[in-house]
Amino acid sequence: MKHSSALMASALASFVLLSGTVDAQEYDLVISNGRVMDPETLYDSIANVGISNGRIVEISKEPLTGAEEIDASGHIVAPGFIDTHFHWQQPLGYAIGLRDGLTSSMDLEEGCAGTYVEQFYEDREGSTQANFGCASSHELARAIVLDGYDDAEILGRGPVAALETRKGSGWSEGTADFDTGNAILQIIDEGLRAGAVGIGSTLGYMRNGVSSREMFEVQRVGARYGRHTGVHTRFTPDGATFENVGAQEILANALALDAPAIMMHFNNPGWRLTHELVFRLQEQGFNVWGEIYPYSAGSTTLNAVFLQPDNWVERLGHSYEDTLQDPVTGDFYTLAEYNEDVAATPTKEIILFKTPPEDSVRWLTLKGTTMASDAMFAEPLMGAWNTPFEELGNMHPRGAGARAATLRLGRENDIPMMQLLSILSYNAAYRLGRTGLKAMQERGRMQEGMVADIVVFDPEIVTDNATYDQGSIPSTGFKAVVVHGEVTVRDDELLEVFAGQPIRYEPEDRARFETVSEEAWNLEFSTGMPEVAPGIPPKGSN
Repeated sequence: MKHSSALMASALASFVLLSGTVDAQEYDLVISNGRVMDPETLYDSIANVGISNGRIVEISKEPLTGAEEIDASGHIVAPGFIDTHFHWQQPLGYAIGLRDGLTSSMDLEEGCAGTYVEQFYEDREGSTQANFGCASSHELARAIVLDGYDDAEILGRGPVAALETRKGSGWSEGTADFDTGNAILQIIDEGLRAGAVGIGSTLGYMRNGVSSREMFEVQRVGARYGRHTGVHTRFTPDGATFENVGAQEILANALALDAPAIMMHFNNPGWRLTHELVFRLQEQGFNVWGEIYPYSAGSTTLNAVFLQPDNWVERLGHSYEDTLQDPVTGDFYTLAEYNEDVAATPTKEIILFKTPPEDSVRWLTLKGTTMASDAMFAEPLMGAWNTPFEELGNMHPRGAGARAATLRLGRENDIPMMQLLSILSYNAAYRLGRTGLKAMQERGRMQEGMVADIVVFDPEIVTDNATYDQGSIPSTGFKAVVVHGEVTVRDDELLEVFAGQPIRYEPEDRARFETVSEEAWNLEFSTGMPEVAPGIPPKGSN
């Protein structure tokens, strides 16, 4: 009997061992021996990651096997970087972003013309290396309505269309009335109905034309879908007082409408107060947030309204000679050169120095913010993904190096890595996920079941190489960049892999747009407003 029991026990042990061997899973991809970091759960440990069918299937201390393997010893394995403010939504733009750890690229400021949002997604489906998304554009809707701009080829290019549409003036200076205002809102609504991530408004470029009522109604369109409005605020860039007045306008609208909102690149004078406003509202549960990027200079088109001499020089006290740079020649402008170039090439890109360099490090420590690069363009603008980077023209270095610059500055200034990863990935995913955007609810996290958008980098050597003089040099130090489970960058080399997924909502059959009354456009109270609000005694009463 004892002998029989021993035989049964031996057989059972053999069966268990054999079963374990049979059941051992071979994954599509395994990332081994890396320091796996998850900003949501604060998981931080040496582990192995098993990936199949585009998702993280297992994170384990035990060895895993895969058809493809990456040895991540000495490297950090983190959620792929998410950029909500990446204007160069073209193959070459995605390529240079991927070399900097970018896996999800969205333009939520300029955005796409609402009538072309569907085309934006169709054109990139199955042929894009990074994930892609855009907002429905306030600016481009105004260009269509107030300038009559109708070049379908240009509008179909997405955010880069602004380089042409900005040659008009109605989009910026024009004032919308009852008819044109509702036409603008209807185009924005069409973009949301087609699945746009939210609304993008470059209000700071249109501050002379867009009324407070129009901006409120733009945010109301988004609120009906529960989607955010991302805004380059009315007085950006300016002085500390007006910068914050611009932020307060958008935040007040968001609170009144119970709608999400983004303060686009608030790293300008007054940033401390803007951050306090945003963070206090976050603590109260409101879904509002702001962006920074780690550079003391910005970039824009030469004809931006805030660069006009009466504002930039006379009112704000700047001089072109030490703030306004031509990225091609490296020379700073004089007033005479500004006037000459703005007439000849109004949408020429320039670099604008506007904040103290030491502030860049402070921004990286701010809670509840995101690092969003505001990446601009280089020539060839519409170049193929495999155009040699050394053939690119100059541009602001943030397009090629903002993410690696964040990691380098963090290393040099002892900023905790988990904080850096939060502002590079998780914070944007969390905030957008709260709006119901499924694509962001399953990204920005190193967890089982999440989409396998992953970066693997050496924290000791990862660095940005792009400078103001040579802004198109790719970053280095990335062992791998994985998009939807496929290795797209390996050892700082971009591969011919097109795994990018759309970041969008499901299209809707019916618009949620409601015509705004003529009284509202004339800045009167909406119909139905009681003469005396409840609880407020009439004038003259005790």
